[in-house]
Amino acid sequence: MPEVHFEPMRYWLMKSEPDVYGIDHLIAAGKPDMWEGCRNYTVRNFLRDEMQDGDLAFFYHSNADPSGIVGTMKVVGDPYPDPTQWDPSSKYHDPKSPRDNPRWFARDVQFLSKFPRTISLAELRETPGLEEMLVVRKGQRLSVMPVTPEEWKIVNRLANA
Repeated sequence: MPEVHFEPMRYWLMKSEPDVYGIDHLIAAGKPDMWEGCRNYTVRNFLRDEMQDGDLAFFYHSNADPSGIVGTMKVVGDPYPDPTQWDPSSKYHDPKSPRDNPRWFARDVQFLSKFPRTISLAELRETPGLEEMLVVRKGQRLSVMPVTPEEWKIVNRLANA
């Protein structure tokens, strides 16, 4: 019998400004929606190489009052070239990205849950067990970042407390 290998599920935190694309936009979509516009090579590598279909992510509202985690979503499907890189009317247009070797990638995400309240950045910083969570580190500005399984559990406990 052939040996079967399973990739463990991974967890992520994905940031967006709520007035640009917030959790309510994802809810209103009613179906998986494109997470696009990421223009950082580390984030591109996470989206393209590290994320897997079925991974779970926190939806984080950035530049909000307060900024923080507002819910959960699931990564659906495989990465694909971000179409906004070739759209001259998009603020994410990248005229240097070749169609035959795209520079930027997108993922589809599906709404799972909206928390009853925002788990603020301040609260995340004060919560035992989250001291090493990437989002709480000074100078950490990536819009997509990994979350450990323990951090995932702690934040979900906060949301449901």
